[in-house]
Amino acid sequence: MRIEQAAATYTAHLADVRRLSPATVRAYRADLADLAAACDDAELADVDLEVLREWLWLATRRGDARSTIARRTSSARGFFAWAVEEGLLDADPGIRLVAPKRGRTLPKVATTDALSGLLDASASAAAEGDPVALRDHAILELLYGAAIRVSELCGLDIGDVDRERRTARVLGKGSKERTVPFGGSAARALDAYLVRGRPALLARRSESDRVAPSAMFLGARGARLGPRAVYDVVSRVLGPELGAAVGPHALRHSAATHLLDGGADLRAVQEILGHASLGTTQIYTHVSSERLTATYRLAHPRA
Repeated sequence: MRIEQAAATYTAHLADVRRLSPATVRAYRADLADLAAACDDAELADVDLEVLREWLWLATRRGDARSTIARRTSSARGFFAWAVEEGLLDADPGIRLVAPKRGRTLPKVATTDALSGLLDASASAAAEGDPVALRDHAILELLYGAAIRVSELCGLDIGDVDRERRTARVLGKGSKERTVPFGGSAARALDAYLVRGRPALLARRSESDRVAPSAMFLGARGARLGPRAVYDVVSRVLGPELGAAVGPHALRHSAATHLLDGGADLRAVQEILGHASLGTTQIYTHVSSERLTATYRLAHPRA
């Protein structure tokens, strides 16, 4: 069996049996398509460790990030392990394939004062009553107030938000559901959007559109809002503060850091963020430590 045919079966297995997220399956599919192209869609049996190392070396030469190469290593290892389990191969060529160490990059974080100013400006724009401005402000407040991922925000339905208890039920990575709290600012922004913004956006959809009316956040034409539109909203607001490439995750990073700066327990922050491992959450302690060190050096007379 050739790589492309086997990869199609494998990615279907990831989606249907292992129930991985669509984004993860797309990433695996793209990685294996790149492998097939690099090997001229060779037979599985013709792929050995040296072929896989050559494939990763080519990725390094064209400037792929370490994280991308590490993911591709994982994709190849999983694919060939599965091929052995299915009886398509006698030996696993990827078992000794080693991923490069990922460089740890600290997330971009806005200061509390800067973020408060940006959100206040967004609230002022929303106060004029434009439905898109009302929606955008609610998006910003909820991303920061609940520290949720962009996919979790876009997947929200009306019934997922308990406005009285100020909680939202979201579906995270690995289809794991969790309930997260949000504060008064996010609650007020959501109320304004649901009363004045969402009905106006919903009215814009055409009769032919089969739009799920349960979607919380709607686009300008009344369809469920997608991640790309949320990126544009966040980039426009936070770009002047954090840089042009900033996205929704910056609000999540900022929320986690500000929670820890305010004395929140690390495990509580882990639960809010939906991290499977405490080690993933610990990166925010490094951000806080860097701030503490910088403050010390500026303020202490003998620093």
